[in-house]
Amino acid sequence: MGKDKKEEAVFLRKKITLLRAFSLLIGSMVGSGIFISPKGVLKNSGSVGFSLLVWFSCGLLSMFGALCYAELGTRITKSGGHYIYILETLGPLPSFLFLWAEFFAIRPANSAVVSLAFGRYMLEPFFAPCAAPVPAVKLVSLLGYYTVLTLNSWSVTWSARLQMALSVVKLLALALIIVPGMMLLAQGHTENFQHAFDRQSLVLDKLPLAFYAGMFAYSGWFQTGFVREELVKPERNIPLAVIVSVITVIVGYMLTNVSYYTVLGTEDVLASPAVAVSFVQRAFKSLISVVPVLVALSCFGTMNGGIFTFSRTLFVASREGQWPPLFSMIHIRRHTPLPAVMLMFPLVTAMVCIGDIYHLLNFFSFSRWLFIGLATLGLIVHRCRHPELHSPFQVPLFVPVSFTIICLFTVAMSFYSDPVNISIGCTIVLSGFPVYYLIIHRQMSDRCRNLFCAVSRIECRAETLLSRASSQVPISSSALVLSPDSSACS
Repeated sequence: MGKDKKEEAVFLRKKITLLRAFSLLIGSMVGSGIFISPKGVLKNSGSVGFSLLVWFSCGLLSMFGALCYAELGTRITKSGGHYIYILETLGPLPSFLFLWAEFFAIRPANSAVVSLAFGRYMLEPFFAPCAAPVPAVKLVSLLGYYTVLTLNSWSVTWSARLQMALSVVKLLALALIIVPGMMLLAQGHTENFQHAFDRQSLVLDKLPLAFYAGMFAYSGWFQTGFVREELVKPERNIPLAVIVSVITVIVGYMLTNVSYYTVLGTEDVLASPAVAVSFVQRAFKSLISVVPVLVALSCFGTMNGGIFTFSRTLFVASREGQWPPLFSMIHIRRHTPLPAVMLMFPLVTAMVCIGDIYHLLNFFSFSRWLFIGLATLGLIVHRCRHPELHSPFQVPLFVPVSFTIICLFTVAMSFYSDPVNISIGCTIVLSGFPVYYLIIHRQMSDRCRNLFCAVSRIECRAETLLSRASSQVPISSSALVLSPDSSACS
């Protein structure tokens, strides 16, 4: 009987191999970002040369962050990504604030941005050279998001297989942009790189927004931390998958941006609602109907990876007692965290209906990079508190220190760049304080009090039994003495 129960236990299975982990990272990083962020990076950096520097700097910064998260993933054996790293290193309050901001700001806004990019690129071939109608874009965006929700509710295996297939599609989409651009560059088309570093157009207080756009395109290097418990050989596969995938994406993004600027001028990039479509219209008209579909599929893969990992965050938070227990439940046959997968449905729907891509991007980037900086700060704290722990993968100390400083500095500077959206994001984070102290902290205090009372009762009973035994007085069932603290508990 006990054996049958053990065999019927319901839990998240270890189904993510090294190849699937690599596909998850590539599929999460290469998505809507490289196809919509070039406009935001160029707009806020001011020139082609500075925008390329921003792209490379964002790639280097992403590598630093990915290495920090790889070490955290080998030190902390639980799934949950940012949430569990902050909880285990900095404590329950900052981890709950992250969870609060993730649910109400970061994840729904991020999913809405990717969904809108999916809808826009899906419809562009049908309406070119005109822009697709906004209501149609939003409708197709929601249909794509709901499809991914259904798939993640149905099967972990099929979600992982889809992610692997779409990773190939993403790399193919990048190749179709890189190859013609490099061919034109080799033929001497360098006119768009003249005066690449025009200092007159550089506005320093806008640079944080350029970094937000660039880091959004690279975001996804942290995804293995969300599914740590489902990874096969995580101590080996997390660092290997992270390093290979980030290097691959840095090279691909730099070549893609050079191709964009080889074909399109700065005015073309800034005026384009879909940069990849404008690129194909100018350079490779025979692929005008192919590349946008590949880009849309790339966005679809990013949505799939985002839902796959965020549902694990809610699952772990419920298990840790900081989210309703319903969201730690797993479908008994599908072995998918069904309630956690479905939770984002209403918020993403609302943001897609009322939001704009670039305002949403600035809105959620503040909170995301604030807590990523806190997570890497937690790595430094964890090293100091537990010097006896020898992680199988460890990075030099200057990597988490420099990454943390850059993240927090960029977050602070962004208040000058976009005070409205950043203030809204900050307000959402701060609104988690009263919720934590009124609900979560009180629940934990009650649990601690109940545990203390139970221990007090056991100690009092033990003392009574010992005193009766020593005085050789018969012990009756009603003879029970409680200390004042114990009686107060009862």
